[in-house]
Amino acid sequence: MKAKISRLMKRAGSAIALSLIASCTVAQNSPNTPTTAPSEDVAAAGGFQKTTVLTGLEHPWSMAWLPDGAMLITERPGRLRIVRNGALVPTPIAGVPPVLAVGQGGLMDVSLHPRFAQNRFVYLTYSHGTIDANRTRVARATFDGKALRDLRVIFEVSQAKQGEQHFGSRILWLPDNTMLVAIGDGGNPPLRLGGDLIRKQAQNLRSRLGKIVRLADDGSIPKDNPFVAAANADPAVWSYGHRNIQGLALDPATNRVWATEHGSRGGDELNVPVASKNYGWPVVTHSREYSGGEISNLRSQPGMVDPKLVWTPSIAPSGLTFYTGSRFGQWKGDLFAGGLVSRDVRRIDLDDKGNVLSQQSINIGQRVRDVRTGPDGLLYILTDEPNGQLIRLEPRPAGS
Repeated sequence: MKAKISRLMKRAGSAIALSLIASCTVAQNSPNTPTTAPSEDVAAAGGFQKTTVLTGLEHPWSMAWLPDGAMLITERPGRLRIVRNGALVPTPIAGVPPVLAVGQGGLMDVSLHPRFAQNRFVYLTYSHGTIDANRTRVARATFDGKALRDLRVIFEVSQAKQGEQHFGSRILWLPDNTMLVAIGDGGNPPLRLGGDLIRKQAQNLRSRLGKIVRLADDGSIPKDNPFVAAANADPAVWSYGHRNIQGLALDPATNRVWATEHGSRGGDELNVPVASKNYGWPVVTHSREYSGGEISNLRSQPGMVDPKLVWTPSIAPSGLTFYTGSRFGQWKGDLFAGGLVSRDVRRIDLDDKGNVLSQQSINIGQRVRDVRTGPDGLLYILTDEPNGQLIRLEPRPAGS
């Protein structure tokens, strides 16, 4: 432990190290309790600055870089934009499917195939249908540099639902070129499906609601998915018991999958999803009803996986990335999570076993929808506003 503290003090400076030491004690003394680590504004430590790259984006949701350095950005109302040489091209990319842009729904994630340079495949997640019958879809198209071509739906939630809540959804590519897709549980009470609260579908293995699903790049079901041979399960299901995941990231050093998940009133979670595992929602939760009552009196239960970190009050986590660049040496390997309600980015320090040591807050002052590590080694942030921004975190010039 002394060696760990010494390393952390060198990385963070004495003021922040105090919070790191405190959180190490929490993690060490309470191994079965989700860490609620202290939060500290790292702006006081200096070393970086915020630069506004773009304004004028309407509720941007996700971003992805093309091999030539251009950037794709989704806008929730249903537009796919391209940024070239730091400037937003005025005309949106053609070929985007119609979306249900209402409430939390619309055009959401954008992701490139790992072999995009060869096949030009772009993937989109979006809400489809009407306010009375809608679902999350995944579509694949070929991008020719100006438009999407040959778009087809490769996956969708099998049950139509009502309302405008909890669509998910993020895409994450695994090293074997299969993809994980996060699907929300469908919504809050009083919304019902099949005669019961829709959120209970998260525990129903026959349903795709409240799940992470695993797909091949064409949308087919991999033969080694955990429930392929189960008679009473959808073969697409990879993990379950999730409420509404809007952040997925892969740790390149360990190949662990990490996810940030919205709670209800409090109880947001940071999880390490694993194939076939149950993450508890809504049977086990640190959340409370928006009305104030308990959802469940269980915080942990055998057979269900506890979160690594719980945020109460809620930060409304959205967007997640591991910092893999070289421009911020002290941040190498750290996890960064955006916060919609907290209007910040949380830098989360982890040990080699995946335990949370600490978190610090980088104030953004706007709702953070996505955070990514750019190919230039800098951190990029999208803010979920009517006049949304693309913000870059970069090293502060020497002597400033």
